[in-house]
Amino acid sequence: MLGLGVAVSPLQFCTSPSKESVATESEPLLSEFGIQLYSVKEDMAIDPAGTMRKLASYGYKQFEGFDGGKGILWGMSPEEFNGLLNEIGAKMVATHCNVFENLEEQAQLALQTGIQYLICPWIGPQKSIEEYKNIAAEFNQIGEKLNALGLKFAYHNHDYTFVELEGQMPQDVLMTETNPEWVDFEMDMYWVYVAGIDPKDYLSKYPSRFKLCHVKDAIPGPGDPHQRGTLLGQGEIPYSDLIAQSQGLGMEFFIVEQEQFPSGTPMEAAEANAVYLSGLQKS
Repeated sequence: MLGLGVAVSPLQFCTSPSKESVATESEPLLSEFGIQLYSVKEDMAIDPAGTMRKLASYGYKQFEGFDGGKGILWGMSPEEFNGLLNEIGAKMVATHCNVFENLEEQAQLALQTGIQYLICPWIGPQKSIEEYKNIAAEFNQIGEKLNALGLKFAYHNHDYTFVELEGQMPQDVLMTETNPEWVDFEMDMYWVYVAGIDPKDYLSKYPSRFKLCHVKDAIPGPGDPHQRGTLLGQGEIPYSDLIAQSQGLGMEFFIVEQEQFPSGTPMEAAEANAVYLSGLQKS
């Protein structure tokens, strides 16, 4: 485990605290939060069930999956997967997957296991705004198909959709060219931030379009944006305020993701990040 230490609150030594102070201090900002399993991909490759059990013990009640070569259920049957989730008291709320191939097959697995969202994790930088419009049209088609089945579709951003192209912001094109009934968005707050954009600006500009988000922190300074990841609370993204504001703008799922580990193992980082989110309080 990471050397986190034990933070002792002075309130522990106060006598007869008021009911108001107890209620304020004990009300968490997030009642539930999740983790993108890619954060612990090496552990998932070795022992997916054991890894998910341990993550649940850290406090994660929601998982977001990815296709790690064994399919979105990690080689388990729907029955086995549901049994595991029931055992550990967690839900698989979403999964990243290739939505351009085998959509129907993945949709059926999602329906059998309670997965709400199939998410496109990557499209790559496009060469023109017209290409982004074409992708938006594809997203509409995919979203319409999934919506008809009772599922939801979303797109997960990287930094390249927040870099101007032909005088426009590609992310704006994807937002305005897609049907809100069929296409939601997952804001990767890290990638928005390192692109030089305040995540709150886009959350406010498109309320209720971002239903999920990736919560990961960035080390201060310029540096390579692919190498600035760190533990929550050790970077410069003000997550306490950002999460609170997101909740009022339609955000429903807060999902930890970490890809760089300045110290410790990915599982130790997952535990530390759960401690951080659990400790955030409503103001």
